[in-house]
Amino acid sequence: MIEYLKQWYERNFSNPQAVILVLMIVLGTILVLYWGDILAPVLASLVIAYALEGIVRRITNMGVPRILSVVVTVFVFVASVLIILLGLVPLVTRQITQFVRDIPLILDRIQSLIMSLPEKYPLISEAQVNDVINAMNNELVTVGQKVVSISIASAGNVFTIMVYLIVIPLLVFFLLKDKKQILGWFTRFLPKEHGLAYEVWKDVDVKMGNYIRGKLMEIMIVGIASYVPLALLGLNYAATLSLFIGLSVIIPYVGAIIVTIPVALIAWFQFGPSDSFVYVLIAYLIVQALDANVVVPLLFSEVVNMHPSAIIIAVLVFGGLWGVWGVFFAIPLATLVQAVINAWPTTKQELGTSN
Repeated sequence: MIEYLKQWYERNFSNPQAVILVLMIVLGTILVLYWGDILAPVLASLVIAYALEGIVRRITNMGVPRILSVVVTVFVFVASVLIILLGLVPLVTRQITQFVRDIPLILDRIQSLIMSLPEKYPLISEAQVNDVINAMNNELVTVGQKVVSISIASAGNVFTIMVYLIVIPLLVFFLLKDKKQILGWFTRFLPKEHGLAYEVWKDVDVKMGNYIRGKLMEIMIVGIASYVPLALLGLNYAATLSLFIGLSVIIPYVGAIIVTIPVALIAWFQFGPSDSFVYVLIAYLIVQALDANVVVPLLFSEVVNMHPSAIIIAVLVFGGLWGVWGVFFAIPLATLVQAVINAWPTTKQELGTSN
């Protein structure tokens, strides 16, 4: 057994560059796992700067100085965020407040529906119905307590959020402006021989940048495309539901299934078994079909080249490790793993050729 492990180690880690690559990945993982909360604004700034770098590069290629390109890009980004916050947040807040007020009416309709089950289905007894209603009431009390505690905790974080809204744009600006200096400083701490790491990064770099920009664009497209028909059909909480529908694309496959439930339930409680209910579902399904068959292929044709089961496993694994960030970056991180696996035999072949 020991001899087998020795052969396996020599076969896979005889190349010092492979050891360097593994150490870099392990150190990065430890950094995010243990210091992720502290470095959250830095990580967010890195992600935003990485997504905006493509825009800066395109403007620079037109002959515009990089500093001016950075200023214009960051200004447009901050202005867009402010427009979204000032326009969307108050609307969503009003709709969530209205939903909270409507909860008693919705619960009354649910209880009335459950109470009518014994008349329609004699196999269901009134005792079973009462047990279900009592369980619902107990669960609602628990959920209410959690909502109150979350609201109190969120109120305490308002100041932190305000600080982040100022710090993150500044960090993004300096990360874009001084990109070469920062990369030069960082590479000083890397070994001189890091060719394998560079090959892996070169493979992941293009895919990750395109994925982040494409995913942000997909969220906006799906959210707007959902809001228009839902608002025209008069569905309650259309803006809030559209926001959730847009954000659901972060979780491939699973997100679309999860967000279907609130859309269908709210449409049912508002319209009942009517034509309007059917129209809402048809509009929602059309948006989902267009996203899967038109938007995703256009935005990610050269980025996502993995089996659906691998994508779902990546979402579960990285989401369990890093929460929302892990879910958002599940596909790029899976691409990183794939790139490392693909680069490993290439390195061995190169070593064999050189010998």
